[in-house]
Amino acid sequence: MKNTISFFDLSKKINYKNELLAGFTVAMTMIPESLSFAILAGLSPLIGLYAAFLMGIVTAVLGGRPGMVSGGAGATIVVLIALIKSHGTEYLFATVILAGIFQLLVGVFKLGKFVRLIPQPVMYGFLNGLAVIIFMAQIEQFKITDSSGTVSWMQGTTLYIMAGLAALTAAIVYFFPKITKVVPASLAAILIVFAIVVGFNINTKTVADIAHISGSLPSFHIPKIPFSLETLQIIFPYALIMAGVGLIESLLTLSMVDEITNSKGNTNRESIAQGVANMTNGFFGGMGGCAMVAQTLVNLNAGSRARLSGIIASITILIIILFGAPFIEKIPMAALVGVMMMVAISTFQWVSIRIVGKMPKSDIFVGVLVALITIVLHNLALAVLVGVIIAALVFAWDNAKRIRAKKYIDENGIKHYEISGPLFFGSVMAFSDKFDPINDPDEVLVDFKESRIVDMSAVDALDKLSKRYQQHNKTIRLRHLSEDCRAILKNAEAVIEVNIQEDPTYKVMPEK
Repeated sequence: MKNTISFFDLSKKINYKNELLAGFTVAMTMIPESLSFAILAGLSPLIGLYAAFLMGIVTAVLGGRPGMVSGGAGATIVVLIALIKSHGTEYLFATVILAGIFQLLVGVFKLGKFVRLIPQPVMYGFLNGLAVIIFMAQIEQFKITDSSGTVSWMQGTTLYIMAGLAALTAAIVYFFPKITKVVPASLAAILIVFAIVVGFNINTKTVADIAHISGSLPSFHIPKIPFSLETLQIIFPYALIMAGVGLIESLLTLSMVDEITNSKGNTNRESIAQGVANMTNGFFGGMGGCAMVAQTLVNLNAGSRARLSGIIASITILIIILFGAPFIEKIPMAALVGVMMMVAISTFQWVSIRIVGKMPKSDIFVGVLVALITIVLHNLALAVLVGVIIAALVFAWDNAKRIRAKKYIDENGIKHYEISGPLFFGSVMAFSDKFDPINDPDEVLVDFKESRIVDMSAVDALDKLSKRYQQHNKTIRLRHLSEDCRAILKNAEAVIEVNIQEDPTYKVMPEK
């Protein structure tokens, strides 16, 4: 039986050593990713680091899922690149605030539960696509920029050193837990490779080659934009897309952590936390973000199960911004690349390949399509949305074929149609084809004891069927409708006309 989490985990015994070390490890892996995506979007590196700090601290304290890590994720900033290029960072901050408001409203109106509608094949496709994106992002680190600004692939000794150190890091991450679990394998790998590079004075790419990360505390700032309807028209679509992408990735990550930790998070609370965190970002100069799957997996693999590691990771990032930049900038990128490559390998759902022969073809198609959209477009929200729509259509098609009608004429000359299977938009045509108003007797009884009237398409089909029998001066009656079916028909009385027969009363033994 799954346990429900408490707000501040006071009912659980916290392993402070694991939380502390996990927090440090997460901070080390968040910094290069936040920097990379900030630079990709044409932003100051500090805007990315502020997002990592602000998203992390707010969601760690207020979020609905201990163990989850949020930061300046690429999934959300990628959808805003066009806005940044056309209108600048002030519009970015305003958009992040508005996106946060949308997410907050989702939580307040308790709409976060709809993440449960995402089928398992969509989850497989989402995670597999994300694993490929994480892995390919690390391959990009094997590029260098010369003094003229030209970007090219590493070659010769530079390439061999980078690849060797990354492979060494991955090997340490894999084998270290077999020796001891006192220290998280990812943190141990980073420290060991860092010591080797410094000790042997190895010339290799470091964090400093991406950007310098020294700065001050984030300060309150109201976006300097015109407060007008025209501005709202500009930022509204971007904010809506960002809010959707952020919530989908965050709530999918929450579901993933639920499975790993055998506990249950709160989707609505997480939606509120994501909203508050993004609003805070907009007012304090961050680029916004959402849950980060890779960093969450790093956190869980390091032994974290509480909120403390997320808080420590965020505070560590702030301390690095203020004081620790000279040290962190010396960390070899190969160490971070190796860690993230191992995260990508663990993120990939290898079980989805093992069971591919046992899955329905439609599920395989959905999973592959979601993965491809995720990889090609880097649009997680679109990938999940397309996957859910296709899965829903397949489900509707399968159920549409289940409508059945058992027919017979009783001793009174009344023809009975005993319907089984759901009557909804997908099955109304097959349902209508089962009736024969021309050749049926004057009285027809349709029994819905084994069926349900699901939607207005079904109601409309009943109305048309009733009129077909009326044209031949014949009577059709409905029996054994459930209460909700009766309610649907009652609400539709203004536009349809159907004959509902009172169900017979059955005598039952009274309860003692």
